[in-house]
Amino acid sequence: MKRVTPCIALLGGSFDPVHKGHVALADYFVALLKPDELRVIPAGNPWQKHGLQASGQDRMAMVRSAFSTQTVAVNIDQQEILRPSATYTIDTLRAIRQELGPHASIVFLMGADQLQHLNTWQEWQRMFDYAHICAASRPGFAMDAAHIPTEVAQEFARRTGTPEQIRTTPQGLAYLAPNLAVDISATAIRAALQRGERPISQLPLGVLDYIEQHHLYKS
Repeated sequence: MKRVTPCIALLGGSFDPVHKGHVALADYFVALLKPDELRVIPAGNPWQKHGLQASGQDRMAMVRSAFSTQTVAVNIDQQEILRPSATYTIDTLRAIRQELGPHASIVFLMGADQLQHLNTWQEWQRMFDYAHICAASRPGFAMDAAHIPTEVAQEFARRTGTPEQIRTTPQGLAYLAPNLAVDISATAIRAALQRGERPISQLPLGVLDYIEQHHLYKS
């Protein structure tokens, strides 16, 4: 039976650079939710991060390479890069909900490190007015009250839904995946590249090629 509700998975991030942890997070939820589209959204001027090292165009190119083998349609969304002001996820979710209409399932994906600080994001609780939020843990980030702010843990507990519910309803649910065992840091990758190393186990090959061809992340 053909699904009536389109499901769009969103993966935002600085992607400075995009690495295998980002790809693994997308792969996990593409397999779990079977969305119609994966929309990857490189940040423009994220308000909580300063000094992005690679340009928006370079990060777009790396993202395009990293997600080129996905099993679903991939859309590289430039709206945050093109936005002249500070980038807030809530604004992006509002814009995408307005674009897709009231019935589409919009699923915002995040890693556990983002979940730990979700309560510091602009209007974080209102994100559920526009999308579902699915998070996956990585080693060292336990999904319990000792690691996640109480209000975030309570909100996720109150909104917990099944993959099928998330796939077929527009917004408002949460899902925690406790078994994504990928521990990769963009900060550590940049440091390795500055030392002249080739962190080939942490970067998609096409991304590493692009970094080396364009002499990115050199000290």
